[in-house]
Amino acid sequence: MAETLLIAPIIIGYIFILCVSVYTLTSILIHHQKYGVKLTVILNFLAIFNAVMIYSTIYFISVIFFYTEGTNILLWKFSLISGFIGLILISLIYAFLKEFKKVPYFPFLYFMILFGLLIGSFFMPNSVQVSIISDISIINYTFNFMTGLIISIFQSSFVIYFFFLCYNIYKKARDKAALKGLIINSFILAFPILMYVFYIATQVWVFRELHIFSLWINITSMCFIIVKKPEIFSELTNKIYYINIYHKSGILLFSYKFKTSNNEVDSTIWGNILIGINHILSEFVDTKDQIEVLQTENSDIIVNYDNFGFAVVLITNHKNAILKKLMDNFAKEFRGKYKNELTEIQDLNKLINVSEFKETKDIIEKNFQIYL
Repeated sequence: MAETLLIAPIIIGYIFILCVSVYTLTSILIHHQKYGVKLTVILNFLAIFNAVMIYSTIYFISVIFFYTEGTNILLWKFSLISGFIGLILISLIYAFLKEFKKVPYFPFLYFMILFGLLIGSFFMPNSVQVSIISDISIINYTFNFMTGLIISIFQSSFVIYFFFLCYNIYKKARDKAALKGLIINSFILAFPILMYVFYIATQVWVFRELHIFSLWINITSMCFIIVKKPEIFSELTNKIYYINIYHKSGILLFSYKFKTSNNEVDSTIWGNILIGINHILSEFVDTKDQIEVLQTENSDIIVNYDNFGFAVVLITNHKNAILKKLMDNFAKEFRGKYKNELTEIQDLNKLINVSEFKETKDIIEKNFQIYL
């Protein structure tokens, strides 16, 4: 009876989180454009896949079924490896939310060294041991001092580093209110990690069960954010520096500078774009509804051509599908508002009065509101 009462919640919990993860992974694949950047899609997909399909599955098999001592120990070692990889994936996701594609070398070198030490400890005698608590038929795992110490140091270090990342992300975020759910869920992640550290320190299986149930709750919450609020990832990773609207003659009709721009951006970008813009616009007549991208060392320059004789040039830290869609919407609204003015200046010999386009600022702020 006691065995049934203990095992049943694990089975129900595993089936539930498995269904949630399948739905989330499917949603990520179907709606991948909502996340803006392919790397964000890949990392989120791998994090959920690893946490549920690999880590949770190995955990479930290891505590429900006993095969042989060697087999179960091997499975538990794989669960530890999967757990390490999962935490590194989460660290990478949050590091990129802080600053896209900027890997903080020291923390990740530190984590990789600990990961290597964990693998090495597995070759030590009795690094992981399995036993059956006979009165309640629970499969329990214990660790030798070195293996337990490495896992505890890794998990404790991750919690500290994770809090540091969350603080910096929240501090830099443009829309802090929209970010509260993600930050709260991130802090909750500390609980299952601490439960695992207590499990290692005490060797009491109850802390292990608290670890997995709290982890499944955290994963469920994260899946909800990933499915319902994918724009959070774009809001954090993307910066827009400038939006310029050029007439096909090369004349600048309107320019908008975002608050995220700085002098370094100015100097590195404009030399490149001014060299290429005349060539781009000279081919304008033969280009219809086409987006081109010019890349510099620190930025991407997205050019959206319109057959009404103008081009929208957006300068960002990295291009994504969301920006392209916003540019299309902006170009459509700009064309609709200034249709008469744009028709009049189709003739390249026509005098262009750029003051007629002064209300473009309102259209930009309306369409690119999340980046203000």
